[in-house]
This record gives sequence, C-alpha cells and structure tokens, in this order.
Amino acid sequence: MKDIKKAGFICFGEVNTPYERLAMKHDRAVELLRHMDIELEDAGIVVDDPEYKTADAAGSKLESAKICCLIVCVAGWIPSHAVIRTVDRFRHIPMLLWGMCGWTENGHIVTTADQAGTTALRPLFEEMGYRYSYIYSSMDQGDPADRIQAFVNASYALQRMRGAKIGSMGYRDMLLYGTQCDGTSLRSVLGIELEPFEMLEMVQNLDKLSQPEVDKWKDYVNVSWRILNRTSQVDETVERGVRYALAIGRKVEERGFDAVTLLDVDGMKKLAGFPPAMVFMLLNRMYGVQVIPENDILGAATQMMLGFAVGETVPYLEYYEFFKDHLLAGVPDFIPEAAAEGPVTMLPAAFGLLNSSLLNVSKVKTGYVTCSRLLYRKGRYGMHFYTGEAKCPPAWEECGWDAPAPQLPSLAIYPDSCTVEEFAAKVGGQHTIVSYGNHADLIRTMCGLADIEIL
Repeated sequence: MKDIKKAGFICFGEVNTPYERLAMKHDRAVELLRHMDIELEDAGIVVDDPEYKTADAAGSKLESAKICCLIVCVAGWIPSHAVIRTVDRFRHIPMLLWGMCGWTENGHIVTTADQAGTTALRPLFEEMGYRYSYIYSSMDQGDPADRIQAFVNASYALQRMRGAKIGSMGYRDMLLYGTQCDGTSLRSVLGIELEPFEMLEMVQNLDKLSQPEVDKWKDYVNVSWRILNRTSQVDETVERGVRYALAIGRKVEERGFDAVTLLDVDGMKKLAGFPPAMVFMLLNRMYGVQVIPENDILGAATQMMLGFAVGETVPYLEYYEFFKDHLLAGVPDFIPEAAAEGPVTMLPAAFGLLNSSLLNVSKVKTGYVTCSRLLYRKGRYGMHFYTGEAKCPPAWEECGWDAPAPQLPSLAIYPDSCTVEEFAAKVGGQHTIVSYGNHADLIRTMCGLADIEIL
C-alpha cells in the first residue's frame, strides 16, 4: 500500500490585494502540489479581515485532518497577526513558509510583495519556536518543487517515527560502543521506541511454526535465489534460516516492529552456530522491516529516518578501505533483495570456526547515493552524511574466508560533497546507511525540523 503523505495548505494574502489575483496564485500553487507525491488538504485563501473569518475557517477545516505538515503559502503581503491567528494551533507539526513571486506585464515586473510577507514572518516563526523551513519562488528560477517535496517527505518521516519501534534481539553485540543508544533521548527527539527482546523468545517460537508455513518460504528461497555449489547441507541451512526468520517474525508481528537488529556475532553465530545473513534478508522480504546486524540501534534509527522518507528499503554498508578519491564499502554477510543488482546470489562459505552458512555474494546496485548515519555525542544527536557516485568495486577479498575467498557485496563510493579526507575527519561509525539518489535537502530539512546537528 502506497504511503499517504498528507499536507495541509493555506494561501495568504492581504485583504486589499485583488482577490482574483490571490485566487490565480492559489490555483497555481495547488496545481503544482497536485502533481507531486502529496495528498493535499486545501484550506483555501486567508486574508486579514478584521473578524478573522477566513483565518478561523481555514484553521477549523484542517484541525480534523491528519496532516503531517502545513504549507503556509504567502501569495502577497499580509499582516503577520492574521497568519499567526491561523497557524498557531498547528505549532506541534512542521510548517513550510513558502513565498510565491511576481510576474511580468508589458515588459515590467508586477508584484504583490510576497517576500515582504515572508521576511516579516520568518523571524516571527523562529521566535515563536515553530518547527519550520523557509523557501521562496523567484521569477528567474521558478518554484522550488524539489525542496517542497523534500520538506513533505521529511515531515512524513518524522510523523511516522513517533511511536515507531526498533526490535533488538539482545543488546551491544561484541560490546561495541557506537551501536548503543540512549533510549530516553531517542524517544524524545525522534519518537522511536527501542524494544529489546531475548534470543530465548526466538527459540521458543520455533516450536510454534507450522511445516506448511516453513515450506512456503523454503520454496520461495529455492525459486527466487540463485544458490551456488548446492549440497544437501545447503538444504538444511535453508530450512534452518527460514525457521529462524519466521520465529523472529512472530515477534515482529506481535510488537509491530518497523526495524530489526540482532545479536549477531555474540548471539546467532556464537550461541546458535548460525550466521544470520539469510535471516535478515527474509525478515525484510517477509515483513518489510529495515534490517541491520550487530544491535546497531543508531544505524536502525537512520534506516527508519531515510526509509520512511523515501519509501524504500535502505541497506547498510561497512567501510573497509579508503583511497585518495573513493571509499570501499561492503558487507560481510548480506544485502536485502532490494539492493541487489541482478539475481540474489548465495554461496555456502566458511569463515573461521563457522562452516555452515549461506553468504550473500550478490552484486550491489550502483548509481548516485546518499550515505548517512545518526550519531549521539556529548548529549546531542548529529547526522553525518555525504553524497557521491557508487560504482562497481575492484576485485578484493576479506582475509579469513576459505579459499577461494568470495567477492563480498560492495561498492566503490566516490564522494562529491566532500573529499575522502574531509569525510574521514567526521565519520561517525563503521556502518553507513545507503539511500539511492541525492537526498541532501531531505536530510538537512529533517534534521533542522528535529533539531539534529548536521555534520
């Protein structure tokens, strides 16, 4: 089901401005928004009439709508009190202050003083503590459609995160520091609830599975994935992986998790003797949850921020090597199906003491990417991100795999918003979250609305 990004819309103009002109500008703005990925709740035109009839009517119309944000469209000069009368009841949601622009007639500029209205309102919005972004149209550059869409996407993601849940089987895999989180601040700033559960719950759920349910997903794996060097042991591995995924899936459905991370090295591998690569892949495929290993809570939170905003599965990658102009980033276990270029390809492989596993060796999609990670330092959240071109990597291997060592899923990422040296000075962890496309405006907007520092 397609996500519904519902935005409220109010157009403002002075009572002395010809109403026909305000209506034309209102209609042009609505037409632009109707062609975007937005469900619009249009409250019409508000002017500064002495009795606030239009202001109160517009506010009342939107109060019952479940909007994720309010677009405050200024079509001309208007005294600030009429705007505040209308929008203050929505101070709990993000607002987009958008100034429209003038036009030309008979070779000269005609204006309704749109930016007189916005420049009076911008500092007022700030002083009143509104969560807002400020944009403007211009006669020589047109309407900022991309920034409007980024704002709505960011607002929708923040709305979705209020009450969203990360399910973490165990906590602090390998006693890592950077994957931990402060649960209270995470709930306060982003609205995300961290909910740990025990490996024992997964084991107990194994006995509750039906064989037809297991067979259904075994068939899916056998038909949809390409498994190299297949043996009878592989068949056993597939069944075991399906069972673990379904057992954890019961917890996903019971608690309504939006993202899942597992005790990987110190749990699934050490205690169950089962590297969980295919478990992660199946959890994402079966239940649509974002997945990341090693109890990486902040990585999962980053996935939720970007995933809700762009409406996609956003995979994690891990940094392996730095070069003069690019980074080698890959995974030692899995990528979700959505990130694979071509068929999902699995290979029986042994690493160290683990000799029974299916390793994902699929190629990773290339293209323009945004890499991001949420950080928590000195009592405040920050976001480290950069953009760049992701290309096919050179031949490489991770030391420790049985020969011939597999080519792990990976990308060579060429940053263009920073140098590799500048990246290295601010990188916040070994895991990064990869979203396809340029989402710099989206991230800046979301972080601005949530009071998260941009690094």
